[in-house]
Amino acid sequence: MSAFIGCGTALVTPFRHDLSLDEEELRRLVRRQIDGGIDFLVPCGTTGESPTLTRDEHVRVVAITVEEAKGKVPVLAGAGGYNTAEVIALGNELRQVGADGLLSVSPYYNRPTQEGLYRHFEAIARGVRLPIVLYNIPGRTGVNIETPTLCRLAAIANIVGVKEASGNISQMAAVAHAVP
Repeated sequence: MSAFIGCGTALVTPFRHDLSLDEEELRRLVRRQIDGGIDFLVPCGTTGESPTLTRDEHVRVVAITVEEAKGKVPVLAGAGGYNTAEVIALGNELRQVGADGLLSVSPYYNRPTQEGLYRHFEAIARGVRLPIVLYNIPGRTGVNIETPTLCRLAAIANIVGVKEASGNISQMAAVAHAVP
């Protein structure tokens, strides 16, 4: 059973005017979400500007979120991209700072085949021993995780969910019907 049930907040990453990470504001934002009754937190997703963060900033944002969550709610940290080895390395760093799971967006720009998507996510699941929620947003990535591919991926024990943002209601219904 996944710990990522209910409503999870995709956190923004606050910055100061000099473009440095505003750690104090991030801590306040995380506490506010927890106090408001959120079920889990999602730092460093695309809402959190993950493509614009340095690796150190990315890890620091997740570490701060974990520190402030204090075990009250799980942390589903963003770790996606088109370089499979880099995603695995980042995922393991995020696991070390206490992330409870990963949200991993489909590889963008290079538009892999369905088999390529399967192998990318399978490698991440093998390489990072955390629950993984896939993020399907073809309007942003240029590639759709099709339902048969998602069914294959769902058979991997630590792939526990999908953030389905294809906008295709028929596909969403097919996914809900076909995948546990």
